[in-house]
Amino acid sequence: MFPIRDTIPSRTTPVVTWLIIIVNAGVFLLELGFSGDQLTKLFYLFGLVPATYSNPRWAFSHGFPVQSFWPFLTSMFLHGSWMHIISNMWILSIFGDNVEDRMGHFRFLLFYILCGIVSAGVHLITNLNSSIPTVGASGAIAGVMGAYFLLYPYARILTLVPIFFYPLFIEVPAVLFLGIWFYIQFFSGVMSLSQHSQVGGIAWWVHIGGFIAGAMLSVVFVKRRDA
Repeated sequence: MFPIRDTIPSRTTPVVTWLIIIVNAGVFLLELGFSGDQLTKLFYLFGLVPATYSNPRWAFSHGFPVQSFWPFLTSMFLHGSWMHIISNMWILSIFGDNVEDRMGHFRFLLFYILCGIVSAGVHLITNLNSSIPTVGASGAIAGVMGAYFLLYPYARILTLVPIFFYPLFIEVPAVLFLGIWFYIQFFSGVMSLSQHSQVGGIAWWVHIGGFIAGAMLSVVFVKRRDA
């Protein structure tokens, strides 16, 4: 399932949502000017590499930051491919504007960053020995989805469901769409814990941690008059 749009119009201009999209797009365009080796080094320096925290000696020997806080922040503004950034920014544009409506601009920005940091922390804890850099805004965006899940459960999400080669478009309640999405992330995350693999792929626990953090933090960040 892939979301196309929701049915809740924005009441205000989603300034922060669009600012986040622009910053991510700008960083990605800068990445395109890097060679393969340079991009790898960038990801290791500014992406989140769990082994740099669990094994500082390894990190130091490879010239990577040792237990630096910055990758918790910088990793959420890096992306590994066109599909990676387009899908992330598309989903943020669907769910971010309405959550920003309910929180206000500054609160939403702080909420987004906190969700990204918490999701990175969950990934670190569940993948302590991984030497693979994790990049992407999906943890912070999962937080936005978690907030949307609580704030707009009965909104309708126009969803693309490919049936073989036939694109089927259906509207489903947000609570169902996001509930199924979270179930897939959680099931996949639990399965990944038993594989002990160093192969890169989807950081399931980033999504799980971000979604739960977003749902919990939304109670604090929604403006009182809307609570």
